Amino acid sequence: MDQTGTPIFLTAEWRHLAMLNYEIDPAVLAPFVPAGTELGAWNEKVYVSLVGFMFLNARVRGCRVPFHQHFEELNLRFYVRRQAEDGWRRGVVFIKELVPRAAIAFVARKLYNENYLAVPMSHRIEKEGDALKSARYGWRFNNQENHVQVVAQGKPEPLITGSKQEFITEHYWGYARQRDGGTMEYRVEHPRWRVWESHTAEFQGDAIGLYGPEFGKVLSRPPASAFLAEGSEVTVFAGTRIS
Repeated sequence: MDQTGTPIFLTAEWRHLAMLNYEIDPAVLAPFVPAGTELGAWNEKVYVSLVGFMFLNARVRGCRVPFHQHFEELNLRFYVRRQAEDGWRRGVVFIKELVPRAAIAFVARKLYNENYLAVPMSHRIEKEGDALKSARYGWRFNNQENHVQVVAQGKPEPLITGSKQEFITEHYWGYARQRDGGTMEYRVEHPRWRVWESHTAEFQGDAIGLYGPEFGKVLSRPPASAFLAEGSEVTVFAGTRIS
């Protein structure tokens, strides 16, 4: 539990995050904004991100789940904020999340009404010592191979306050629209991550089939920015209804 008595739902590690960020018209996201939140922006611009990463050492309510501890995930997400008693809470909303295990997708849909889909997935991580060189996440959908890849340049750097990288990574709340139109809020805890700037970044695949024509149009362009983040241990707390 945290200091407020909220129980821990999940602990894990999120590692080797490949983050491709696309500027988007706020009108495209408006139908997906959960009740009680509003779109978040960086320098008056709104973004969606394709994020691939490794989900490692997962424990649900303290228990290891056999054959479901280590796996890839890829999500399409955007950024919101909510005015709470303790100030503005910066959060993430997921359009769709891909995982390779049907049981994981089922639990996420059942408990949080998150839009998870189980598909065959793969990854390739290249490192030099402890330094990330590249991360590639692949999946198969509608008999087509898809992937995201980021190749790093330079050394890992701490997040700079006010930077786009900080805006993308420093969201510690999740918001999920419920079937009745209400909203579930949950807190995510992790330290600040170091990041590598990208030398190259790409997404290749069936964006329209996965996300629909509006998002497909956005994702067909080169990303506005991309980087790798090292990741860390994370704690996800149980969700509560806010509306």
